[in-house]
Amino acid sequence: MKNNNNNIENQPWKKKPTILLLLLSLLTISLLLLRLSQNKLILITTITTTNTSKSDHHKSSGVKDDSCIGRYIYIHNLPSRFNIDIIKDCKSISRPKDKVSMCKHLENSGFGPLIGEFNGDGVSTDSQYSPSWYATNQFMLEVIFHEKMKRYDCLTRNSSLASAIYIPYYAGLDFRRSLRRRNVAARDAAGKELVKWLKKQPQWKGMSGKDHFLVTGRISRDFRRNSDSKYGWGTNLMLLPESDNLSFLTIERSPTSHNEFAIPYPTYFHPTSTSEILRWQEKIKVTNRTILFSFAGAERPSRNQNGLVRTRVIQQCKSSSKTCRFLDCGVKANGCDDPISLMKLFESSVFCLQPPGDSLTRRSVFDSILAGCIPVFFNQGSAYKQYVWHLPKNNDEYSVYIPVKELRTVGRNKIEKILLGIPNEKVVKMRENVIRLVPKIVYTKPNRKEPNREALEDAFDVAVKGVVKRIEGIRRETNR
Repeated sequence: MKNNNNNIENQPWKKKPTILLLLLSLLTISLLLLRLSQNKLILITTITTTNTSKSDHHKSSGVKDDSCIGRYIYIHNLPSRFNIDIIKDCKSISRPKDKVSMCKHLENSGFGPLIGEFNGDGVSTDSQYSPSWYATNQFMLEVIFHEKMKRYDCLTRNSSLASAIYIPYYAGLDFRRSLRRRNVAARDAAGKELVKWLKKQPQWKGMSGKDHFLVTGRISRDFRRNSDSKYGWGTNLMLLPESDNLSFLTIERSPTSHNEFAIPYPTYFHPTSTSEILRWQEKIKVTNRTILFSFAGAERPSRNQNGLVRTRVIQQCKSSSKTCRFLDCGVKANGCDDPISLMKLFESSVFCLQPPGDSLTRRSVFDSILAGCIPVFFNQGSAYKQYVWHLPKNNDEYSVYIPVKELRTVGRNKIEKILLGIPNEKVVKMRENVIRLVPKIVYTKPNRKEPNREALEDAFDVAVKGVVKRIEGIRRETNR
């Protein structure tokens, strides 16, 4: 009989069960570990892919940082005939009575030529008005605003992110080109073409243009011709059905309009930095003001109320020659052609008279505020009902209001008596408030940089904030 033990030793698969179980257990554990590691790898890959996808979407959507949420602006890329071609054809914008070609005023991003005399190195010889003072034309707002908008810090190419959509049409300059056309259809053509183009864009469809805004460098009346007579003034841009949905930012709004908002006329000062503004404010705080009140302007026909008010203002200024200075801006006088002379008059005055002229508002209001001169108004529509985003609600904090009826009462020196009757403490406080307004009524240079401090809001910043807030309100109402 053979030895069974030898047989067992020679057949390894018939070893003790404990060894076999151990091997099977090790194999099972290895398989489980391999499966777990694979699942972990899949999970890690999935997370990584998801995060990468979100990051890519973040970039492609144009989101920069949280500070731009609710502030994004999308600029329509209009056909060149609505802006670039207009300024290229600058000779057609000029009118025969213009003392300086409009081509000259288009220099320096619409600021116009630098003010003052310059040496061979291009440095101004008058450091008081250097290097951010320009002979800026009052009708250049469209170009200035567009140039600043191109460098706005929250632009987006993704219109779905935009809080507002900007239409860079130079309506006021285009109006100047067609001013002498008797054919009203030709005058209105550009506005109709613009609306036709806008309605074809995908951005229009969402809110039918209610999230769009347009800036005009002329008063509202120039775009509200409601007659087809060839003698009617202006174009009908603001009266087009589609225009009722737009927001218009203009230098003077119609008092009955629901979608127009007045923003400041351009002044002569376009600083690069906050420090420049602060230096200017400090200067005008300590300026010696030797004139009680002044008026810079020209006579107007007395056929209407505005002309009559201006005539009486000029008469009273002349009759108060010891306390008032009149700078004649008539065509023959040429008294206001030099911005430096104009600014020095305002800097020397405690009060600056601001009667209506061709319209209720005047660029001079903002020139006088820039000079630290307290404005004196004779019509509520000259500022109080206009520049609600830029000027305080409490009007007597920074200005004097003299109702027209006061000018009709007996007494040639009525204005002088009213101004002399204001306590000196109040005058000082009012001037401080006027000087405090300076940053909000100037348009700084488009390339303004503030590396070490937060930039002060300028007129452009306040206007953008105002129109974005308005459009957001409309959006909320629409989505209710």
